[in-house]
Amino acid sequence: MLEILLAVWLGKPLWMWLAFIGIVLSLLALDLGVFHRTSREIGVRESLLLSTFYIALGLLFGGFVWWSLGPEAGLNYLTGFAVEKALAMDNVFVIAMIFGFFAVPRIYQHRVLFWGILGVIVLRAVMIGFGAAVISQFSWVLYIFAAFLIATGVKMIAFSDKEYDIARNPVLRFMRRHFNVTDEQHGEHFFVRKPHPRTGRPAWFMTPLFLALVLIEIADVVFAVDSVPAIFAITTDPFIVYTSNIFAILGLRALYFALAAMVHRFHYLKYALALVLIFIGAKIFLADAFGLDKLPAAVSLGVTFGILAAGVAWSLWKTRGEPAAAGPMQR
Repeated sequence: MLEILLAVWLGKPLWMWLAFIGIVLSLLALDLGVFHRTSREIGVRESLLLSTFYIALGLLFGGFVWWSLGPEAGLNYLTGFAVEKALAMDNVFVIAMIFGFFAVPRIYQHRVLFWGILGVIVLRAVMIGFGAAVISQFSWVLYIFAAFLIATGVKMIAFSDKEYDIARNPVLRFMRRHFNVTDEQHGEHFFVRKPHPRTGRPAWFMTPLFLALVLIEIADVVFAVDSVPAIFAITTDPFIVYTSNIFAILGLRALYFALAAMVHRFHYLKYALALVLIFIGAKIFLADAFGLDKLPAAVSLGVTFGILAAGVAWSLWKTRGEPAAAGPMQR
């Protein structure tokens, strides 16, 4: 299996992987070491500027993919980037609820999101590497992915108004039952050492900041179950799958601070996301029905972008004039 994974990941020249990794590491170092060396609040204006920067960088890398690997690879990258960015917007809603549940102050939210993104980069590499290895050996798995995406899209439409109950999360309940957990905030610390209430001896306690980080990582795993099969249904090239995923996710922190203050304006976006998942899953079966190897990349990109754009426009139109609900961004 290790040989298969290495063959899958190194299917592109090493310099391309090194260039991508170098860009990602530079962005993370710049973020943590220069722009956010100390905890501070991020305003909506700064968030929008950072989001624009990350989107532009992701599109520039898409241009590089187009130039180096050809138009079809470039279109597949852009489609994957658009799908992952849209799904990340849905993830923002859950992150906002998690921060609100634990009453995480805005000044510390970036710290949680930074380490959360770091975990996402590693987790997505493992999931995509495993998925690519399985598909390379058993191509019929794509049809399972396709059916799963269609079922997920239908479920999203049917249960779009169902709330995510954080208090009943089994992982959170397990951690509170088996570990030392404090309900008080302790600045930017994930762990704090203080006297145990029963023994009086010093002990390490998890803070609400760490619990929020764990739940955000779990939420990403849940979202990855949708997004990873979705991009594999677009292309099975691990380089395009992983790079489009990571460039879309890198801007999630910046996107969060812009969107969390106006999540109520994107209520109907979930229906558009559901239709995108149904389309991506269905196009594999449609291609077979019409005797095609796969639908043209330009068609996939056009339909995906059209559905998402319509979803955003309809959401903004239907929620015009509605006041923002009080949430974690107003703390």
